[in-house]
Formats: sequence, structure tokens, C-alpha cells
Amino acid sequence: MGKGEKVCRDENFAREPSLQDALAYEAIYGQPVRKIFDGVYQQAEQAVAARAKILNFRKLRKPDVRKQETIIQLAAKASVNPSNE
Repeated sequence: MGKGEKVCRDENFAREPSLQDALAYEAIYGQPVRKIFDGVYQQAEQAVAARAKILNFRKLRKPDVRKQETIIQLAAKASVNPSNE
């Protein structure tokens, strides 16, 4: 498969590009990867927020305030947009 075919598949979202390819697109287009692949970024963000929401209800073995605050902030994203789940 040639590089042109891979780029076409990336542009049509027929496949997810490798990290190296995604960073190359960022260099080419001068836009952040999260903006170029906005749909993929949103899916990842939603998955992280949903996981954080679950972790927020679990008790930590050793209390870690910073970790707990981060989890609460991420879980809040899932709560703000509950249709993401």
C-alpha cells in the first residue's frame, strides 16, 4: 500500500492513523492533532471521562488528594455531557 493510499484512508476515516502519521499531519497542516481528528479526540475524551466517573466512586487504598481531584475533574466532563456515554 502506497503512502497516498494511506493518506486517503485517513482522510476518509477508513482507518485511524498511527501516532507518527497523526503528528506528521499536525506538522503539515499546522493544526493540533485533536483538531484534525476531532471525532476521534472526542471519543477518547468521552471514554476517559466515563472511566474517571467510575473511578470517582471507588475508594482509593491510599488517599491521594491530587489524584482524586483529577478524577473528579475528568468525571465532571462526563456529567456535563451525559449523552456521551
